[in-house]
Amino acid sequence: MRLLLNAIAVALSGLIALVGLVGLVWALAVPRLPEVLALTDYRPKLPLRIMTADGVLIGEFGEERRSVVRFNEVPRSLIDAILAAEDDRFFEHSGIDVQGIFRSAGANLLTASRAQGASTITMQVARNFYLSSDKTFLRKLYEVMLAFRIEQQLTKSQILELYINQIFLGRRAYGFASAAQIYFGKPLQRLTIAEAAMLAGLPKAPSAFNPVVNPRRAKARQEYILGRMRKLEMISDGQFVRAMKEQLRVIGRSDDYSINAAYLSEMVRQQLFSEFQEAAYSRGLTVFTTIRADEQRAAHSALRNALIEFDRRQGWRGPEGRLVLPSGRAEEIEDAVEDALSDRPDSDGLFTAVVMSTLGQEVRVMRPRGREFVINAAGLNFAAKGLEANAPANLKVSRGAIVRIALMPSGEWELTQVPQVEGAFVALQNDTGAVRALVGGFDFRRSKFNHVTQAYRQPGSTLKPFIYAAALERGYSGTTLINDAPVTFDPGITGGQEWNPKNYDGIYEGPISLRQALARSKNMVSIRLLHAIGPRVGQNYLSRFGFESSKNPPYLTLALGAGGVTPMQMATGYTAFANGGYRITPYFIDRVIDEHGNLLSRSEPARAGGDAPRIIDERYAFITHTLLQDVVRSGTARKALSLGRSDLGGKTGTTNDAQDAWFAGYHSQFSAVAWIGYDQPRSLGERETGGGLALPVWISFVAETSKRIAQVARPVPAGVIRLNNEFYTTANLPGVGVETLGFVLGDAPSDFTPDPPSNN
Repeated sequence: MRLLLNAIAVALSGLIALVGLVGLVWALAVPRLPEVLALTDYRPKLPLRIMTADGVLIGEFGEERRSVVRFNEVPRSLIDAILAAEDDRFFEHSGIDVQGIFRSAGANLLTASRAQGASTITMQVARNFYLSSDKTFLRKLYEVMLAFRIEQQLTKSQILELYINQIFLGRRAYGFASAAQIYFGKPLQRLTIAEAAMLAGLPKAPSAFNPVVNPRRAKARQEYILGRMRKLEMISDGQFVRAMKEQLRVIGRSDDYSINAAYLSEMVRQQLFSEFQEAAYSRGLTVFTTIRADEQRAAHSALRNALIEFDRRQGWRGPEGRLVLPSGRAEEIEDAVEDALSDRPDSDGLFTAVVMSTLGQEVRVMRPRGREFVINAAGLNFAAKGLEANAPANLKVSRGAIVRIALMPSGEWELTQVPQVEGAFVALQNDTGAVRALVGGFDFRRSKFNHVTQAYRQPGSTLKPFIYAAALERGYSGTTLINDAPVTFDPGITGGQEWNPKNYDGIYEGPISLRQALARSKNMVSIRLLHAIGPRVGQNYLSRFGFESSKNPPYLTLALGAGGVTPMQMATGYTAFANGGYRITPYFIDRVIDEHGNLLSRSEPARAGGDAPRIIDERYAFITHTLLQDVVRSGTARKALSLGRSDLGGKTGTTNDAQDAWFAGYHSQFSAVAWIGYDQPRSLGERETGGGLALPVWISFVAETSKRIAQVARPVPAGVIRLNNEFYTTANLPGVGVETLGFVLGDAPSDFTPDPPSNN
């Protein structure tokens, strides 16, 4: 009996000591606890978010990708999934779930493990906001104390709202709203029950249950949560069955967006950083750009498809690399494939893969995470040379080859490749300069070099309309006859080699009207025209439109576009012909708002017909416009007639040895430019032209984006007279001013540079 009493006394003493110790620690710790009321003024780091003009997300920049939502904006299915996964008694306990602790302890004793924890959502909020993740007794005690205090001072909905916005869910996603966009590309409100359950499984282990990296484990976790939701009667049996069967479409990369506008997003990022510095990435700024989602989608698709089609005509170049596959277990092979492809990202629909086997008319390939695909005969046509028994080593398709695969319209897979050729496309609104679409290259992940704004290339014949406009201002008209005949510049004049400029088509027509010469892109005519007005005059005239004088020297080769311009500069220049003679300034940010929706800034562009500067007389802008219309109606851009519009104008351009292919054109609403070429200039091919390569890109874009844009007939401005189907001003009526221009074969002007491009 005495032993029993002694044991009880010792136990009581120990309990009293423990309670006293806990009380002492509690008394010492309470004054040091942070003030949790600060949570009611929740100000997380919010990323810079970039949107289209019509509200589609195209980019986010910041260490934490986060979108803050209010509790009443969260769908019930997601709340239920979170509670089922993390804390189903959340609305019943006071921050500490005693029942949960005992249940967890019992389960751990039965399994002799520490598999189950007992952290409530409130405790997780305390830990995420105030504490480290160190597993120490003192940290756990602080967590419990903070949980009690949070429960006393905040409502349950406030606590849950904090949790939903703050919790880390992998792939730089903080909060469920951000995760919904990152993993499924949709707003929180559109999540299905199956998707909500998948996201609710992430807080436990964001890496282990990541549906991109570990789809099998993520699926198992999702099914467990769906089972819990059914058990807790949060969903019906029918909803459970449908959710279990639902095929989830998980986005493959954290920087994938429904609209591909990476080059423009980077332009926005740079501009916002220059203004706000590092704060741009954390203060929750939202930038609405000037591009429209459907127009950007059309531009990206048109350029990308053209580059792929061109590249396929060049033939199979062989695998991107080769991997020596291990001969061990399947897991080792999967790991080797994963490592080999980790630095070769997919490019939209062009997916990286490793060849596992080739057998007759069948090739088996593996993608990351051990996914295998079979490519049958129809999908091997493009790479057929690489499957021949005696194929050169650089072309050979064999085990270990790193290749690209893509889906054909039939739904079957094919072997393909990433184009080496590059391109650019930009569309500007004629009256304001607002960027309506911008594609800076084939793939931003492959090259961040923005060909729209950074690539200075020879413009070829797309520059000719500016020379013609300068001539119109100096008394020439569309009926002025110019000698389309060969001319030679001897070495004595050039100071180097003999120069024999040629027409692209090799055809010389003798005296030809200025209107016909532009439509047929006659080089001899442009050279004579520039000589007549003077190369220096031509250079100065070009500078009015925004072309840099330093990159376009005053030589006769300027008439053939031998200088350097960017696609953005070219598009800007053409807007002046489209808007009646005004110079607009391109801009791509419409407005910037803060995290509360307050307007911080809005663009106020100078408008054509308003405060934009006039750079060409309205009369000559109109006559140049009619010349460019004839390029479409009967000249090198006749393919554009397929659009069935009467308000089109534009000019093709192909530089020397077909190193650059251009089309610059417009209709009543906007001007657009397409360019195609190699980064290291080389020939695109003997028969490739601006009309064959760049013009189809432009046509595809206009066809897709102009369905709802009415055709607008350009009014004839005051001071322009129509006579015998030609437009004149009083300064260049027939008989007034120069009507013929030419020089005898061999009589060359003295100001030029040799080896100009041969254009069309």
